[in-house]
Amino acid sequence: MSQFTVTGRFQARDGQAEFETTVDAENEDVAREYVLSRLGSQHGLKRTQIELEEVTQ
Repeated sequence: MSQFTVTGRFQARDGQAEFETTVDAENEDVAREYVLSRLGSQHGLKRTQIELEEVTQ
């Protein structure tokens, strides 16, 4: 497993909120899916409200 850093922003109550998180994943696509799932669950967001800007290893 590799570590990926995912950055982006999501729709918050006060406008756009930026985030940067590091996850362990098999590849870049799995890292994207994990972050979308986790942010959606934690903040009650739909995938269309989350914008991923960059995924780096």
